Amino acid sequence: MATTLPDYVRASVPNPATNRGPWYKNTAPAYAGIFLWVAFYLGLANPNGMASPVSQLSPALVLGALVVAGLLCFALYYYAPGMLGMQTGRPLYVVGTSTFGMTGGFLMPGLLMGALQLGWFAVATSVSTNFILQGLHDDPATHRTLFIVIAAVWAYVLAFVAIKGIAYVARVAQFLNWVPLIMILIIFWANKDGLAAYHPAQPDSWNGFLGVLTIVIGFFATAGAAGADFGLNSRNRGDVALGGLTGIALAILIAGGLPLLSVAGYLGKNGGTSYDYTAAISSVGGLGSLMFFLFAAASVAPTCFCTFIAANSFATMLPKIPRGVSTLAGVTIGFILAVTGVANNLVGFFVIVGASFGPICGAMAADYVLAGYRWSGPRQGINWAGYIAWALGFAVGVPDKIPGLPAGLVALDRPSVLWSFVAGFVVYYALSKAGLRPPVVALAEAKA
Repeated sequence: MATTLPDYVRASVPNPATNRGPWYKNTAPAYAGIFLWVAFYLGLANPNGMASPVSQLSPALVLGALVVAGLLCFALYYYAPGMLGMQTGRPLYVVGTSTFGMTGGFLMPGLLMGALQLGWFAVATSVSTNFILQGLHDDPATHRTLFIVIAAVWAYVLAFVAIKGIAYVARVAQFLNWVPLIMILIIFWANKDGLAAYHPAQPDSWNGFLGVLTIVIGFFATAGAAGADFGLNSRNRGDVALGGLTGIALAILIAGGLPLLSVAGYLGKNGGTSYDYTAAISSVGGLGSLMFFLFAAASVAPTCFCTFIAANSFATMLPKIPRGVSTLAGVTIGFILAVTGVANNLVGFFVIVGASFGPICGAMAADYVLAGYRWSGPRQGINWAGYIAWALGFAVGVPDKIPGLPAGLVALDRPSVLWSFVAGFVVYYALSKAGLRPPVVALAEAKA
């Protein structure tokens, strides 16, 4: 009996081999740009509600923790989605129908990806507005009216650009990647002499190591699942592997390591107790003000890409709502999150992202293994193995939000963003073996 495919699956056409390219022209620079975004190393250097890794780890251990975090991001979160995208030539919201079902795919990863992109949009708007004000030597905390005005212009103008001119943004992004890289190199060079004199104020190697894993993996989780979207532009397994190792593992080491070493060098040379990366920026002198503006300019591409991905998600999954209406509503939500200060809690947001997409990546990886390291195809209805794996994985990812959970158990769950992946993988694998997955629909036999 033929099964009717939903519109978002039926409309998907595999990316042909002629449209694909080598890893150094697509996957590697695209992923590197994610980590070169200043929001990553701002949250890494001075996380809200968590001790700075710089305060707990020596510079050498900081780099070691980043190497481990980068390899985990590559191997666990990115590789399976990347391979699925390469093998099928199809995007995440189609590939995900194997893990969550064709009906279940509407919500996960479809709408969930769009919703979390609004959070990233809010973070980009907040960080960029703060940097513009600091470049003007204004305090964002006291000049609230100016903050709101700049944030509104940033949010709505770039949302329009994302919808109407994303192709031009993509071209500019290839150049903009070099701007933050050059700046973090300059800032590191200005502060390197203080590294020899720096000693962690609160040495705690284990907690510092876990803190690095929490922040880096949480930041990367949605981008890991989006490996399917990157993978569909890859020609073969080698492109998937080299693009990930370079754009993810190496980029994490460089884009995370240089700013953290800069903070350590700044403190070793000047003293103080603030681990905010903006202090290291200011230490460059007259060039510091220009750098704040340049960091904000380099955030144009991440802001536009977040908007574009969210708009695509809503338009694909909710086609009856005009694209302009859903995009405007989403941008407004992101703007409100930015101006109310909710988006300032970077690490809190990273943890939510990790808890949301960690089990998705885990379940997708388990599905990839069960299918013989390939895509099994879309499944009928809702794949409850995927949904149950996600629910339990999410709970593992946010133990501090579960009422009545003993503090000792919460502490054992660190880094929760990593264990959420493990829970998603194990639960999906076990439920699939128990026969909880619905049957696969062969695309060639399905009713169009």
